[in-house]
Amino acid sequence: MNEHPALDAAQLHCRSLQEALDRFRRHGLPRIADWGDRLASVLSDGGRLLAAGNGGSAAQAQHLTAELVGRYRRERRAYSALALHAETSSVTAIGNDYGFDHVYARQVDAHGRAGDVLMLLSTSGRSANLIAAAVAARRSGLRVWALTGPGPNPLAEAAHEALCVEAGSTATVQETHLVAVHLLCECFDAAVAPVAGRAAAVPGRVT
Repeated sequence: MNEHPALDAAQLHCRSLQEALDRFRRHGLPRIADWGDRLASVLSDGGRLLAAGNGGSAAQAQHLTAELVGRYRRERRAYSALALHAETSSVTAIGNDYGFDHVYARQVDAHGRAGDVLMLLSTSGRSANLIAAAVAARRSGLRVWALTGPGPNPLAEAAHEALCVEAGSTATVQETHLVAVHLLCECFDAAVAPVAGRAAAVPGRVT
């Protein structure tokens, strides 16, 4: 019996993903752990995470904010996180009045405060609207982190820090970004657990 004609392509895809994840495990995990610790400090102190992307990366940015406002694995308090692309009336109004390159930068100007974190996701690292958002965030004193595809790229250069996924296809970059998002949430939860425990120990405090 002949194998399904798509099976070879599927096997190649899986090998590519495995190789990308191996590289991510060797080189990306320390940065994700560090980001989780620092994000826990920012959000526990009343700061906010802003996140943005385009297309599939927008979906992953919203996935990240949902895990923080809701929960990842365990019960904990809600934290402030906003996916900028999900503000549809703002996105369409800004795009109509100022152009698509400004749909995120103007929202960063509106919602961002010094000390907040802006997370930008892009498989190419070349999206003009994300680069403009990084510039606006740095101007306002936000910390800018980028999850991108292969580096160097303009978005990684515009951010304070970047994790560039080396992979041969957009699909593999996005799949690795999803793993990075989940591990960021896992590291975040591990970092906020002691903070939550100390808060619960304060007599009369509601958490």
